[in-house]
Amino acid sequence: MAATIATICARGGSKGLPGKNLRPLAGRPLIVHTIEQALACRGIGAVFVSTDDQAIAEVAREAGAQVPYLRPAELATDEAPKLPAIEHLVAHLERGGLDVKTVVDLQPTSPLRTPQDIESAIAGRGDADLVVSVTEPSHNPYYTLAESDALGRLHLSKPANFARRQDAPAVWGLNGAIYVWRRAALPKAIAQGFWSVGVQAYVMPRRRSIDIDDIEDFELAQWLMQRMQTTGARDGN
Repeated sequence: MAATIATICARGGSKGLPGKNLRPLAGRPLIVHTIEQALACRGIGAVFVSTDDQAIAEVAREAGAQVPYLRPAELATDEAPKLPAIEHLVAHLERGGLDVKTVVDLQPTSPLRTPQDIESAIAGRGDADLVVSVTEPSHNPYYTLAESDALGRLHLSKPANFARRQDAPAVWGLNGAIYVWRRAALPKAIAQGFWSVGVQAYVMPRRRSIDIDDIEDFELAQWLMQRMQTTGARDGN
């Protein structure tokens, strides 16, 4: 039977915020929020965590995720990209007889996404190779993104002649929360790069798009989660 699975990649090492994947957020380890969101999705058959850390593995299993093995060291360095770790996990599952057709990769540092976000992203893939969650940036790079030349002078990275901000093309920033992969597209993306496949956007509001990298991000996520629990919703910008 063809399967849609969720993968959650969580290394033990983190330089920006040590131990962040197990750091308590609203009373539960950070990674548990993402596991619970994935388990709540009707379209996801199983949730798998790829980690090199035994403590993360134990917490993940207690939360209901499956951890088939500890990730090999060569796939868990600071320099190691994530896609090969996902491919390694999926190939392992396929050798065990699972027919994987769709891989929903969820980073554990995006705790404010909802199960509805995940389900909508899955439903929106159509014939695309990949759906990525995005949000509208606070500033349009057509006006604000600049590079320094050899003399240290600034020049627009993407020069364009728009008289008004409203005339510039709409742009989106990847927020990292959700990646819905057609399984067959993973090898091409690994070999030729992320943008070598057909990519579709799923738009999320800014306040659900936070990606925790340091203590300031964590404190903001904590405040936002408390505020959302008070208001009873995760809607809006």
